[in-house]
This record gives sequence, C-alpha cells and structure tokens, in this order.
Amino acid sequence: MIMKAKICLVLLLLGFTTVLSAQEEDDKLKALELYGFVMTDMGYNFNQINPDWYDVVRPTKLPKFKNEFGTDGNVYFSVRQTRLGVKGYTPTPLGELKTIFEFELFGTGVDAGQTTFRLRHAYGEIGKIGVGQYWSPFMDIDVFPNTVEYWGPTGMVFFRNIQIRYMPIQGETRLTFALERPGASADQGIYADRIELQNVRGRFNLPDLSAEFRYGKQWGYVEIAGILRKIQWVDEGLNPNPQIDLSDEVMGWGINLSTNLKLGKSSTFRGQFVYGEGIENYMNDATTDIGIKANPGNPTQPVQGVALPVTGIVAFIDHNWNDKFSTSVGYSSIDIDNADGASPDAFATGQYGIANLLWSPFKNFMCGAELQYGRRKNFTDGFDSDIFKTQFSFKYSFGHTFYANKK
Repeated sequence: MIMKAKICLVLLLLGFTTVLSAQEEDDKLKALELYGFVMTDMGYNFNQINPDWYDVVRPTKLPKFKNEFGTDGNVYFSVRQTRLGVKGYTPTPLGELKTIFEFELFGTGVDAGQTTFRLRHAYGEIGKIGVGQYWSPFMDIDVFPNTVEYWGPTGMVFFRNIQIRYMPIQGETRLTFALERPGASADQGIYADRIELQNVRGRFNLPDLSAEFRYGKQWGYVEIAGILRKIQWVDEGLNPNPQIDLSDEVMGWGINLSTNLKLGKSSTFRGQFVYGEGIENYMNDATTDIGIKANPGNPTQPVQGVALPVTGIVAFIDHNWNDKFSTSVGYSSIDIDNADGASPDAFATGQYGIANLLWSPFKNFMCGAELQYGRRKNFTDGFDSDIFKTQFSFKYSFGHTFYANKK
C-alpha cells in the first residue's frame, strides 16, 4: 500500500491526468517510466575488509595494518543494490522536458554500512540544457563493465554531482560543458575529510568546470574529458603559534581518455586512462585531494598543502557467449603520488580484478557467479593487504511505461 501511494504521488506531482497504458503507437506519447530491480548478493570474504564495505571491493577500505578488521573468512548477504527510478517526459513549447528521479539502498557517508535510501539522480533536461544531480561529464559511465560487484573498478572516474550543463552536440557524437558543485566528497561525506591539514576549512568560491567530447561510430567510440577546479583552504587561527598561517589554494585538473571498442559481434572492450592532480574525489575509490609537504625555512607556513597526482586505469572485456550467457573479465588500478608529509600507512596504490559468468534464462531475470580481487599498498611502511571474494547475485528487474494522449 505504501509503494502504491508513492507511485500515485509521483504521478500527481508530474501532472499527468490522462495517462494510458495500452494504445497504438501513433496515438500516444510516452509520459512516464517506472523502473527498477530487486537484487540480492551473497558471498564469502576470504580476507578482511572494513565492515561498512563488506559487500564490495574497495582497496582503500582494506586493512592498513595486520588484522585491522578482525578475522578472515566471513559470509555476507546484501540487498543494497536494489534500485527504483522514475523518468518523466513532458511536452513544452521549448521541446520535451526529460526528468529522472532515482534512488537505491546503498548507504554511504554518514550511512556507510547501512541499507538505506540513497539518492542517485535528481535531474531535468530540456533541449541543450540540463540541471540537477547526474553523471559528471568528466566521467564515462559506459566504461563500467558488465559485473555484479557494486562499487566498480577502483581506477575509474565515477561521480554523480549537482551541475548545470550545456550540450551543444547531442547523440552518439556529443559535446558537453558543465559547471559542477565544488568541494564534494566521492563518499558523500564532509569535505573536511578531503584536506589533510589541521585547523583549516575548505573555501570554494568557484564551481568546478568540466567538459567531454565523444566521437561515436558503428565500431564504438572514443572520448576525451577534462576538469579544472580551484581548491582553497583557510586557517582558522587555532594554532598555538599565532605567526603560523596555513591558508593557501591550488588548482586541480585532470584528463580522462576512454573508449568502447566492438570486437566482433559478441565482445566489447571498455577502457580508460585518467591522470590529474587534486581530482581524487572524482575517482571511484581514492583518498584525499590535498596532501601535506614540508616547507623548510618558512616559519609562517612550515607545511604546505599540495594537490596529489593520481593515475587510474580500467581495462575490461565483456563477451556474450550466446543470448543467455555472458562473461566480463578485467583489471583496474589506481596510484596516488602522496606528498612527503603523508603518514607511512597512507593509501598509495590499489588494484582490482574480476571475472564472472552471468546467466539470463528469460527476460527480467539474471543470476551469476563472480570471482573478485582487491589489493592495497601503503605509502612507505611496506605493508600491503589483499582480499579475495566470491559473489553470487540474483537480479529481478521490473518496469512499466505509461502513455498520454496526443493533443
């Protein structure tokens, strides 16, 4: 009853008063799509991982010292990938207004480890203008492989951000520019966790500027994306020595090259290479944007904040054996060039690998088995940790399209 009430409320808010669901194509207009899936994951963690991230592979959440998270060998069950979304299509004098509202149950930030509602998209688009929370143009969602592990490749650019975008070229070949919310954490926590300086707070007086260009053809596409951002921090004057002022600013930037290449009729290569400085919060699995380095000979600013260089790689092949069975196999890595002031156990390198076999015996149902691997390497203390996981997933999809009469 509660779910029915929510659906009715969405319909009322969108103002659809003549919704139909069974007419000839030339007598109707698509007005609303209701879609989603129920997904259950179960598996076995052969090694340790932060218990808030028990059902994913995140190298940054692996132990940074021996037995940090207790015992090896734990079974897990999860429904946190479950998702529900609504897409609206409304005719206007300026063209069709497209909207999307989508959420899932995977808690992050203050809700890390919880099964709770989490917003994915809240976005509207009309003509060449889009506003709301959506995929950042700096990322390429089509690089994400056909896997059942939720978090995805560690070295992938992956970020949904609040933005205003302009799309002068649309379609398989496209060009997009956007102004994005600055100072956001990829884990959707507070930005203070992204700056490793004591007694300072971030100040963001300019939006992040991002852009992408994709050239699409029958063989696939190639894409280049970039981002430019100002990161500033202000010393609140809480240091015991009043002469010290750590206030400063840096420019963050990044270049992301990505592609999908069709390898015959049954296989697709998904690849990405990204490099930049101070863009860690746009990465799928990384730590801070700003680190600390010594600044000898300067009594006013004995340490300095620096934008940390980061390199990310993604390489996967998705293959369809037939219309029911498919496999995805691949590797991803991330490397962060920490500043000399970082702690010896700071995260430096992450690796991620997956191989699976998925089965879709009929429409709207998928199940499969997956082998997963992750590895963390610390900055200078010589410690590293691994995780091997098996995961079995069951996914039940649903959806319905509502139609409105043509006027």
